[in-house]
Amino acid sequence: MSNEQWSHGFYKLTPAQRRQILGEQYHLNIADQELLEKNSSALGNDLVENYITDYSLPEGVVTGLLVNGKTYTLPMVVEEPSVIAAANNGAQRVARSGGFIADHQPRALVGQVVLDQIKDPQRTIEWLKDHQNDLLKIANDAHPSMQKRGGGAKQLRIRQVGRFISVDLLIDVCQAMGANTVNTMAEAVAHYLSENGNNVVTAILSNYATESLQTVSCQVNFAQLATKQMSGEVVAQRIADLSELAQVDPYRAATHNKGIMNGIDAALIASGNDWRAIESGANAYASRDGQYRGLSTWQIVDDHLEGQLTLPMPVGVVGGSIGLKKLTKLNYQLSSIKTAQELAAVITSLGLAQNLAAIRALATTGIQAGHMKLQYRSLAISVGAQQNEIDQLVKKLGQQQHVDQNVAKEILATMRKESTNE
Repeated sequence: MSNEQWSHGFYKLTPAQRRQILGEQYHLNIADQELLEKNSSALGNDLVENYITDYSLPEGVVTGLLVNGKTYTLPMVVEEPSVIAAANNGAQRVARSGGFIADHQPRALVGQVVLDQIKDPQRTIEWLKDHQNDLLKIANDAHPSMQKRGGGAKQLRIRQVGRFISVDLLIDVCQAMGANTVNTMAEAVAHYLSENGNNVVTAILSNYATESLQTVSCQVNFAQLATKQMSGEVVAQRIADLSELAQVDPYRAATHNKGIMNGIDAALIASGNDWRAIESGANAYASRDGQYRGLSTWQIVDDHLEGQLTLPMPVGVVGGSIGLKKLTKLNYQLSSIKTAQELAAVITSLGLAQNLAAIRALATTGIQAGHMKLQYRSLAISVGAQQNEIDQLVKKLGQQQHVDQNVAKEILATMRKESTNE
């Protein structure tokens, strides 16, 4: 059977039927098919199309994350061994220096309705300004429940971008992620504008959430940065230098920002939020002045290191899949986070903690020292080490100048031989 034959109408089949077809087409053995079935769920089939199974990732927590005087335990979901370790490292150093300060900032999403084929741009802009109250009412009438909760479309912004005119609806979505709300409102306005003779190109949420910026800052005492080989002041200066480099070199900035998003993405997944939306907004914000830059900055002030991070953080505590997954609900219980504003503050603080740990490692021992120790655990598992063998194998791998899968297999075999001889 060709791919075209079996893929047509694939979404109409049951998960079991899909697994059977895939098993036959790709010659999956019985163990493989049982693995897919064992990890399947009714909820998964309701959430995505062409569902066959659930793919799980490890969940851990960062503890002692001190934000605005409150200590948080924040769940993180990630497959990378060093991420949660680094998050805890950074969080503890900042907590011992007083914690993170997160400003309470306005929160709104942007719905874009874009017009094209405009004969007289200035006249169109004037017409839009004259009808802005009507447009806001149309938007709110499309989703009246949001306005009843104190939210809704609050403001209209008109931008001329090239040959296009963008009608931006600034919408308060209260505690929700809000994408569906914004799209519904934008489409209602688009329909009205089309009826009034305008050519609408698109009507959709923008993930560049400049009306949902979150800023966090911290001070880190030099003593919390010191190593056995370097004073805290020397480490702080190296961190400040690396921060400056990330402001002028996009090659360094991309990796700098990846370190920030390591923690943020993991926390977003655990909270049920759309991490892809936050990623796209963060990277757009990093390029806001025409050059891609590091999202955080670090500088020495008096006798301490000061860090600051600002990025779009339009998260929610309701909506989407948040209320559907039991584990996501449990994660909110673990974190004790109740509002979207609180979640934005805590997750952004986590990003700065993650960044501190990564950049401190880079400024001192190098990123590989701690990173590889955790990677060796993954390598040990991949070559078949049992639970009681992992720690010993990791220790032995750390003593090698060159490590790969063959080396790990050889050491494991030697360990088992020695154990048998005993």
